[in-house]
Amino acid sequence: MPRRSTSSSTGRSTGNSTASNGPRNRTPQAVRIRRRSFGDFVKAFFAFVALLVLVVGVPGALAVLIGWPLPHGVPSLDWLQQEITVTTFLHILTVVVWLAWAQFTACVLVEVKAAMSGVGVPGRVPGAGPSQLLARQLVAALLLVGATAASLTPGLSQLGHSLEGNQKPTVAAAQATPGIFAQQQEQAASTAAALAEQASHAQADAGSTAKQHGDTKYYRIQPPEGRHHDSLWEIAQRHLGDGRRYKEIYELNKDRVQPDGSRLSEASLIRPGWIMEMPGDAHGGELVENPDAHVSPGVQRQIHDYAKSGDHAQGAHAQGAHAQGDQAQGDQAQGGNQAQGGGHVSVPAQRPASDGGQQHTGGQHTAPAAAGSSSSAFGLPQALIGAPLLAAGLLGALGRRRRQALWQSALGAVGGRRGMEPPMPTGDAADAQDALLVGADPDGVRLLDRSLRGLAAQLAGESRALPTVYAAWLSNGDLHLQLAQPAGKPPAPWQLGQDQTFWMLARTDAERYEDGDTAAPYPGLVSLGTMDDSRLLLNLESVPGIVSLSGREADRAAVFASVAAELATNGWSDRMTITLVGFGEDLTPLAPNRLRHLDGIDDLVETMEAETRQRRGALGAAGHDSVLTGRTGPAQHTRWAPHLVLLAAQPSAEDAVKLAELASDASRLGIGYLVGTETGDLPGAAWEMEVTSEGKLLAPLLGLELDAQMLPLATQRAVVELFVEADPERDPQGPTPTPPFLVDVSEQGRPAVYARLVGPYEIIGLGTPDGDRSALLHEALALLLLHREGVHPRVLSSALWPRGVTEDVRDALLERLADWLGADPDGSPRLSADATGRLVLAKSVVSDLDVLRSLYHEATQGKGVDSRAVRGRLLTDALVLVRGPLLADRPEGRYRWLTHEIIDAQLPLLVADIGLALSAFHLEKDRAEKAIEALGAALGSAPADERLWNELLRATHATGDPDRLQTLAADLVNRSGARGLPPRTEALLDELLPSWRSGAAAVG
Repeated sequence: MPRRSTSSSTGRSTGNSTASNGPRNRTPQAVRIRRRSFGDFVKAFFAFVALLVLVVGVPGALAVLIGWPLPHGVPSLDWLQQEITVTTFLHILTVVVWLAWAQFTACVLVEVKAAMSGVGVPGRVPGAGPSQLLARQLVAALLLVGATAASLTPGLSQLGHSLEGNQKPTVAAAQATPGIFAQQQEQAASTAAALAEQASHAQADAGSTAKQHGDTKYYRIQPPEGRHHDSLWEIAQRHLGDGRRYKEIYELNKDRVQPDGSRLSEASLIRPGWIMEMPGDAHGGELVENPDAHVSPGVQRQIHDYAKSGDHAQGAHAQGAHAQGDQAQGDQAQGGNQAQGGGHVSVPAQRPASDGGQQHTGGQHTAPAAAGSSSSAFGLPQALIGAPLLAAGLLGALGRRRRQALWQSALGAVGGRRGMEPPMPTGDAADAQDALLVGADPDGVRLLDRSLRGLAAQLAGESRALPTVYAAWLSNGDLHLQLAQPAGKPPAPWQLGQDQTFWMLARTDAERYEDGDTAAPYPGLVSLGTMDDSRLLLNLESVPGIVSLSGREADRAAVFASVAAELATNGWSDRMTITLVGFGEDLTPLAPNRLRHLDGIDDLVETMEAETRQRRGALGAAGHDSVLTGRTGPAQHTRWAPHLVLLAAQPSAEDAVKLAELASDASRLGIGYLVGTETGDLPGAAWEMEVTSEGKLLAPLLGLELDAQMLPLATQRAVVELFVEADPERDPQGPTPTPPFLVDVSEQGRPAVYARLVGPYEIIGLGTPDGDRSALLHEALALLLLHREGVHPRVLSSALWPRGVTEDVRDALLERLADWLGADPDGSPRLSADATGRLVLAKSVVSDLDVLRSLYHEATQGKGVDSRAVRGRLLTDALVLVRGPLLADRPEGRYRWLTHEIIDAQLPLLVADIGLALSAFHLEKDRAEKAIEALGAALGSAPADERLWNELLRATHATGDPDRLQTLAADLVNRSGARGLPPRTEALLDELLPSWRSGAAAVG
């Protein structure tokens, strides 16, 4: 355990911690030593004069000027009936002054005794509040120049303050601010009661332990109040003037033993009753400067023990304390702290405990060695590389869009149709696509989706309500759900996290979940940023009010764009509506069915008023208390999809009030509001966040300081360009794209290296590489062959090593790959880099997929257009190349990057097009059997292509055998199952075989 150099007198840290987690940038502060000054002597002199006058001068003056004020004998009844003269009044007043003098003198004696002895707490003189305070100030000032001066005694500036004002509890009540975290009511009550009991014993005096503590100040963590919990940020904001100085408090107290036996291991993990040593310039009435003066003996002992627990502590006791703290920290690192024993109180932290020793391995973006390199991104947009869930959503949506374009284009004419080759992105769009490939974490999205749906299914099976989730943390592959309030023990394999408001699921347990049909329980989760190795997803749908975001306009817009893009494309939602107001009109191509744009806030208020009324009425009619019970209960109403409103511009005061009224019940209705503000002051804002120009997302009241997830304008445009280019409705009559790489299909075009990818993977022209890198070399070559336009080195690295790898390992593999491929006879290498730095293969390295595309292109758009014989030969040669699915024998666990590709959709369509073209070629000459043979071969690789089955029906009808056609129709009916035949196929059968329905039933 790293240790800090600490003063033995104060316990203040004077060095920086080198632990693996936690802040590192605190500047050491020297211990302040109280030195006597000329002002001290002046104050002592005047204090001596004041004491001399009050203790000696007052009684002397009374004795000389007034004399004995009381009667010399026993007063009679006549004395009481005498007229009150001036002399009588003066005598009564003199008695009062004598009593006040006696009380003050007693206070002086008590204070002098306590200050001189240095032991114990000064006693309280009955009814002498102001008098004892005055006596304390004067005695302290007088003794300030002596060896026993109490440097922690309140200064003369406090003269005139009431004693009660100095006796307030050491822990002030926190503001009742809506926060992201809740606490068990009984724990909060017991903690508050314990601290109240301690505060009730507080006594206001200057202890003699000043020599031990010097100017050291302490703060005791406050108990939770409502949904608000104390945080180091707020403590620094109140007592140091800047919330960012929370790191200094953390460094002063890190790893020191707390009263409950645990230690501060994370800046966000603090508990009520813990003691925090504060920097020397801390200020404020909640601080305890002299622990012996303001707290009960039990708390005094805790503070004294805490002061001894710094790294200056020596001996076996200190070592044992460290071992105990290490064990406690290890328990937290496992992410599953059990309920604390004894009287310990566990407080929800701002994020789950992290093991601190591992990198987040949620996706390819976590290459540890490359992270610190300025060239690690190779010019790719870091905003996408560092956002694995957003990148996975965008990449998945882009793949679906491109597949949709492919299938839609399949309805066109056979041969020469548009859509066989998607447009090749260039420039910024190509960089954005590469960044998506590098940053995407589809496995993380899949596990998150399965885990949440699996939890909902388990709770529904146990007839338990789904808890309200404020946030989710992804930390080192584990999932932590942060609940609004304790919800009991979670179903296995979920575990309780660091307290009752955290449910935790380890990654290994999450991998056991399978796909299910349960409705998505928390579709409103969206990534906001990262803290250390943990990624925060905020559930916008559950916020009890508006979430406000302040900061510069450009920074806010980048955060809003990121939120909108992830919500529109994420993989853990079923249905939702995202309304963008005042921004994001150009983002709608990402998900036209989810995103909608409104021009102004007036339209928004009108729309949301109507929807709020409708949802309230629907919930009441259905008998649900919230959308959670309706969405995931037995009824599973899918209509309870969330509606998330993103308003980038600050609304006017009147509009803000309207929005606040609409949002007051929004969380129950499944509606969330994220509103931008320039000032940070927005009515009805439950949670307030700020994005800084340095890319930090701050939420002081929530104790959060994240590296914000942002989507800058240039990156937005590049991503949108990818989606626009893939739009199936865009320019349907445009020119047919040429395949990116055509080879010479003549006898003279024999390649030097030939790889067979369609079917089992084989390489001709190269020897088998030795060593354990052989599989990686084959996989790298396959990736390059499928991307003849070039592969970015970072894309290749992330494909081969999804969890990251160092640059030297990647470069060594590329060097070995280049040596394996060798060079052409002219000396040019077969693996090189183009002008953009992307890796490209020489034309002498060819795959059967390249040949297949070239043969089909030549048959339909080249020499085969003018020569029927050439067309037939080319199409037959192409169909012979099809030996099965792509990379049919690839080893399990490798080639996972294929999930990002659309080749799995392109290849069946290409094979189907070849089969259809060859069938048409044979039917022109009435060779129905040849046509049926060609269609059967194509169906082996594209069994789901409706066009092939329809053409097979026509070819079978051309044979003139109705029984054969009837058998084929029955086979199609059986294959279609409960879905039934497609409308086009039914219409074709009605045309070719009107009695097919009765015949199919008889055959069935």
